Amino acid sequence: MVAKSKTSKVSEDSIISMYMDYVLEHESVPKSIYKFCKQNKIAETDFYSFFGSVENLQKEIWNKFYTNTELLILKNEEYQGFSKKEKMLAFFYTFFEMLTLNRSYVLFALKQNSSPLKNLEQLKGLRQHIKAFATGLINDANADKNTKITKYNPQLFSEGAWLQFLFVLKFWMGDSSPGFEKTDMAIEKSIHTVFDIFDNTPLENILDFGKFLYKETFA
Repeated sequence: MVAKSKTSKVSEDSIISMYMDYVLEHESVPKSIYKFCKQNKIAETDFYSFFGSVENLQKEIWNKFYTNTELLILKNEEYQGFSKKEKMLAFFYTFFEMLTLNRSYVLFALKQNSSPLKNLEQLKGLRQHIKAFATGLINDANADKNTKITKYNPQLFSEGAWLQFLFVLKFWMGDSSPGFEKTDMAIEKSIHTVFDIFDNTPLENILDFGKFLYKETFA
C-alpha cells in the first residue's frame, strides 16, 4: 500500500493507508467517518470522493491486493509461457506474499467480528477476481484440444479455486512456521491436488471435494 504523505494530494491509496494505520493503532474500526477524517486531517468530502462507506473501503483493500498481485505476476516475462497449473501457483504464491507484507492488518480484518461469515463479506470483490482468473485459465485450456480438463465447466473450476483460496487463507492465518514455509507447502500440494482432481475425477466427486473444503474452511 502507498504510504500516506502530509504534502501530497489525498488519493485512494493514501486513504487506504490511513485506514490501515488507524485500525492497527486503535485495534478497532473507526466509529465514524468524521472522527477518522479529523484525526487524519482530511475533509470528509475527500473520503467520500473515493469511498461511500468504511465497508466499501474494506472491500477495496482486498481488490488492491488482487490487482497488485496481478501486476507483479505479469511483470515476469516467463509468466505467459507457464502451464495453467504454474500460473495458478504463481498467483497463489504472489498473493500470499502480498498478504504477508500486510499480515497484521489482514489478521485484524478477518477477526474483527465474532462471525467468520461476517468477516468474509469484505472479500466479495476478491471472490469475483479470483473466479475470473481461474475461469480465464480454464477457457485457455479449453482451447487446447489435447487437455483433459476441457470436459469440465469453467464455472465449476472457478468455484473450486475460490474454495481452495479460502482453505489456504485459513491455513496461512494459523501458520507460525519461519517465513510461512508451511503455507508455501500447502499451496503447492493443494494446487496440484485441485488440478489432478479436475483432470481425473468424475463430476460428483469434485462437488464432494468442494463441500469438504467449505466445511474445513468454516469449521
